[in-house]
Amino acid sequence: MSESSGEVLYLVVCAAGVAHDVGRLVTLAQEAGWIVQVVATPSALDFIDVPALENQTGRPVRSQYRKPHEPKPPRADAMIVGPATYNTINKFAQGITDTYALGVLAEAPGLGIPVVVLPFVNPALATRTPYRRSLEDLRADGVRIVSNPSHTEPYAWHRAVKELGPAPSRRKR
Repeated sequence: MSESSGEVLYLVVCAAGVAHDVGRLVTLAQEAGWIVQVVATPSALDFIDVPALENQTGRPVRSQYRKPHEPKPPRADAMIVGPATYNTINKFAQGITDTYALGVLAEAPGLGIPVVVLPFVNPALATRTPYRRSLEDLRADGVRIVSNPSHTEPYAWHRAVKELGPAPSRRKR
């Protein structure tokens, strides 16, 4: 599998309680044929096991823009945001790019890169008008929103990968 074959999945991880288990999503994406690049919001770094994810993906976890002398990472062919927090969803919808993670997300719809968002938002925040408006705006940009059935059930990592589908080399022609 070469990175130039159109198989790079950016997995954008936010700071939420289930982020510690994001390795499950990495495994599911890899099983679907994706080369996974983890991109963490700065706050998410305290929620994830960075060395374990780097070992699992064979790639550094990115949370900051690269320095001019550093090589460019491969361009994403698709993105999953999970867990996606209230803050990240609202900023993504508004085009705010105050972190590396939000910067790559903001560009994706304009570049035609498929994006799947798996929200992890508490019920009180999910009822707020700004959040509901943000989901509508993201859908209008072609972003796919996959809701977790409830906070009482295990987080639905598999639903995000199913929504995205297999890597291009695994798709039937």
